[in-house]
Amino acid sequence: MRSLFVLILCSLSLPLHAAEKPNVILVFIDDMGWADFSCFGNTEAETPNIDKLAAEGIAFEQFYVNSPICSPSRVAISTGQYPARWDITSYLANRKQNANRGIANWLDLKAPLLARFLHDAGYATGHFGKWHMGGQRDIHEAPLITEYGFDESITNFEGLGARVLPLKFHPDWKQPRPHNLGSDTLGHGPVIWHDRAYVTEKFVEAATVFLKFAASQDQPFYLNLWPDDVHTPMHPPLELWGDGGNRHLYLKVLETMDRQLGALFDAVKNNPQLRDNTIILVCSDNGPEVGFGSAGPLKGNKATLYEGGIRSSLVVWAPGLMPKEAQGTRNKTSVFSAIDLAPSLLHITGTEPPDDVRFDGENLAGTLLGKAKQSRQAPLFFRRPPDRKTFRHYKNLPDLAVRSGDWKLYCDYDGDHPRLFNLSDDRSEKTDVANQHPDIVKTLASQLVEWNRSLPEDNGPALGNNAK
Repeated sequence: MRSLFVLILCSLSLPLHAAEKPNVILVFIDDMGWADFSCFGNTEAETPNIDKLAAEGIAFEQFYVNSPICSPSRVAISTGQYPARWDITSYLANRKQNANRGIANWLDLKAPLLARFLHDAGYATGHFGKWHMGGQRDIHEAPLITEYGFDESITNFEGLGARVLPLKFHPDWKQPRPHNLGSDTLGHGPVIWHDRAYVTEKFVEAATVFLKFAASQDQPFYLNLWPDDVHTPMHPPLELWGDGGNRHLYLKVLETMDRQLGALFDAVKNNPQLRDNTIILVCSDNGPEVGFGSAGPLKGNKATLYEGGIRSSLVVWAPGLMPKEAQGTRNKTSVFSAIDLAPSLLHITGTEPPDDVRFDGENLAGTLLGKAKQSRQAPLFFRRPPDRKTFRHYKNLPDLAVRSGDWKLYCDYDGDHPRLFNLSDDRSEKTDVANQHPDIVKTLASQLVEWNRSLPEDNGPALGNNAK
């Protein structure tokens, strides 16, 4: 496939043909809260393009990501496995910080990648947006994104290969300021500098060219569109700057991102062949940063194992693959997570993974497509980032958490200090009922400690409150 940096410069008008296998688009937003889409209750901002997907698809209220921070969350959704299996338990920084925290500098190429499995099955595969699984700060020798099974990639400053790097604008500045943390010096591909407020627009342009090109070749496609707009620092278009308050800036960046994503959704919706054979999934990589996004009624923020840190709104759109009665519905009961997406999407696309791959996720294809309301059978386990015992105003955060049925239990690495909540009637986690249910505490704490001991350890000293 020709380089997208070349294709983007061309004025393409390609015929579109339906592929026999379903196309997949995964939109993975950075640091967005559970309640930030207007279809999930946001009354301060409007996200009409996401809302339209929900109105024609399914909005899931009990979907989880597998880490409250970006890099491990991205590993989980890409591999279908708990990220600690690959020694990535916090955000990837420079090599010194990574070593201090006992985490890898990049995702091992041996990891089971959804993109690689689909690529090997004949899919065109593209990644557009934030990567953050290797190739950032001073890590110049990490594998290129294309080595993980992607035909094409364009990323930001937290990955290698072709990159769009942001220029930040501010009403009080005479000149824009670059924000790249040294990415432009790492080599490995061309760089485009662009207004921070419109970086997602560039990713959308590239992704749209990619899907049109794949469709013109009668080739099914898998496409990651991973914007980083609502991650700090917030830089909406200058005319929307307003009072410059954190919440205001966040809402304007959110609305701008929704408008930019709309062009990609329209490229699919406006072509009947793609519309009937494409599944679009939209969610966040973790909860919102304190003071910016909103988790609504859920307790906690980014970097915490509380519900607000790991539960994400999920919208799945696939009108050609869903029963009519499922379209435009809300699923409030099915409990599942990002690690379940890889085996589910492989099933939907009719793709068999290698025999030696063992996912932590489960095949819930029927739930994703509205043909069932099944939840995961196995519990969901969580481990906090090693450098996040304290974060912002949160002190002495729990080390581990497990969701099993309606129960959510927290404890320390050794099982001490358990706290138990029944999420069926207390999703805000206000009432600890551990004393009333000692048998449940004992069972869940034992399972949780045993699971944690089966994983690689975080061997480095904690870096304290070293925020991104």
